[in-house]
Amino acid sequence: MLIIGLAGGTGCGKTTVVDQILNELPKGEVGVISQDSYYKETSHLSYEERVNINFDHPRSIDFDLLAEHLKILKEGRSIQQPVYSFVEHNRTGDTITTMPRKVMIVEGILILTNPKLRDMFDIKIFVHADSDERLIRRLKRDIAERGRDINEVLTRYQSTLKPMHEQFIEPVKEYADIIIPNNKYNTVAIDIVKTIINDRL
Repeated sequence: MLIIGLAGGTGCGKTTVVDQILNELPKGEVGVISQDSYYKETSHLSYEERVNINFDHPRSIDFDLLAEHLKILKEGRSIQQPVYSFVEHNRTGDTITTMPRKVMIVEGILILTNPKLRDMFDIKIFVHADSDERLIRRLKRDIAERGRDINEVLTRYQSTLKPMHEQFIEPVKEYADIIIPNNKYNTVAIDIVKTIINDRL
């Protein structure tokens, strides 16, 4: 199994890059796991307490469970991937059965911050986008898909997102094998990734 780690700041366009890779590859041979499914279980906290969690800090992610799940998949067994609700700021209690694939893409803003996970990735990719562009995308997404209002998104961006990006996300670029500038000229980088995957397939 080829495991690809795909990181980058919030709103950098990781999903777009994943989609571009998936569109060119045989269906059913590539699976995707999102870091967002592995936010820690917070049922012991009230909703008000959960709202105040810094979800952009590495300690908000259950990296041990994610690493364990990747190990199980690599052994050829299926996993029960948690389901996370951005509205409730907690896991829903449901799970999704995820089958092993020839290629697994693990995507998330913080996945390269964890040494144990980094060692499991055969290819490490960082998607780079301008900070203004990332903020605009984050605003649009959180208002449309996650029920947030503009003040809430901007406050969170200034108080946690931006400082966490500078502290944890930007520095992990140095671990990346490939840095993809997320603009309309990134086709060469995508083609390189697809070629490496096709070689493995």
